[in-house]
Order: sequence, then C-alpha cells, then structure tokens
Amino acid sequence: MNTSKSTGGTQSMRRALALLRVLAQHQEDGIDLQGVMARTGLERSTAHRLLSCLLEERFAERDPASRKYRLGVDSMQLGFASLRHTPLLDALRPFAQKLARLSGDTVFLVIRQGDYALCLLREAGSFPVKVFTIDQGERRLLGIGAGGLALLASLDDDEIALLYERHAPLYAQAGFTRTGLAKMVRQARQAGYATIVDTITPGVSGVGVAFPVSALTWVAVSFGAISSRLDASRRVEMGELLRAECRAWSREYAGL
Repeated sequence: MNTSKSTGGTQSMRRALALLRVLAQHQEDGIDLQGVMARTGLERSTAHRLLSCLLEERFAERDPASRKYRLGVDSMQLGFASLRHTPLLDALRPFAQKLARLSGDTVFLVIRQGDYALCLLREAGSFPVKVFTIDQGERRLLGIGAGGLALLASLDDDEIALLYERHAPLYAQAGFTRTGLAKMVRQARQAGYATIVDTITPGVSGVGVAFPVSALTWVAVSFGAISSRLDASRRVEMGELLRAECRAWSREYAGL
C-alpha cells in the first residue's frame, strides 16, 4: 500500500481508505484479517485496530461464523448517495454524448458493482433504429452485454471462475456456458474490446471497452445497434474507435 502522497499528516486516513477499498474488492465472499494484512501490507495490530474502528462506525461488518470482513451499512449508504449525483457521471456524460454523435448508435455506460454491471447512463445516437437493451439503473451479471463482458475480461481467470460458480444457474439461464464465456473473454482480451452478437436480444449486437477511473473503480462504455448495422467489419471499426477514445479520456480525466 502506497501512502507516500503529497498531503501530510494523513497516514491513518489513507490506511483506513485502503482498507475500505480492499473490503469493497472482496464484498461478495468477504476477507479475513490475514487477507487484509496481505493485501495492504499493514502489521496485524494496525490492521486490527483500523478494522475495529470501521466496525464501530458501521463502515465494516464481520461475519460471526467465518470471521470475514465486508463493507458495512454506512459504506453502502455513501455509495447509494453518490449514485444520485456523482462527479464521475457528470464527467462521463459529455464523453458518452460525443461517442453517440460520432457513431450514431446508442451508447451505454456501465460500472462494476460487485458481480454485476450497473447501467449509469444511456445516450441515444442519431440512427433511426434505437437500441435500448438495458435501462439506466438496471444491472446485469458481468459478462452479459458488451460493457459487462469488457468488465469481466478485465478480471483474472481465477476471479472469473469463482464468479461463474456463484451464479452458474443464472448464467445458464442466459445461455452462457463456462466454456463459452471463457472463449468470449479470451477474444475480448486479444482484440482489446468485447463484442456480442445476438446474445441478449436477437438482431442486436454490441461493442464495449472497459477502463479504470480510479484504483478501485472500472467502468465500461459500449455501442449497441441492430446487427445488420453493426456487422463484423463495423464492429472492428467501432471497437478501435472506442479503444482510442477511452484511452484519451482516461489520460485526460484520471491520469491513467
């Protein structure tokens, strides 16, 4: 954990914030004290003291049986409050509008929320046939949809395997086998962008790119269009466009 930032006298705060990030990254299964120490580099006494404070303030909770930690109810309230008016969304809205103008297609902005992709924004392009496969505020399992697939491909293989195990019936219901999903992830990594064809709605295709906006948060932007418009050659064209535009936006906004 790097605490060598410019603002002085804030080491304890940075350590607590680093703990919150670790808890958020392990929200589904939880993480024990040893895991926290390994991920943060904190001594046992320091990690235990900070976790105890987060528990007292309800920013963390601990399962009595497994003794694993997760984010607490007050952390969740902060997250819910931020979704109503988030600087990130304000910053990304003009970007999504630009992409909708450039492509003429519907643009979707999704953010990772645990095992799910949450749709934060949808911008319709000028093409007469609009594609609305997901509504703002709706969420889907990672891997379902071009943006969700791009986010999934950003994870390591072990994490993807655990995620699939947790939701195997839902993936099967959506028509995604473990082998098929792994193949789509490999293709997305090789191309640098994710593509879907008729996987959610017949006759609808999509292209998506995921990128980090902070040390903790990844988002994905995707185009959606009818498959006759977003054929194989145009998927490549739009995928490369998304890669270039997302890279430029990340450098300007997040310095990544």
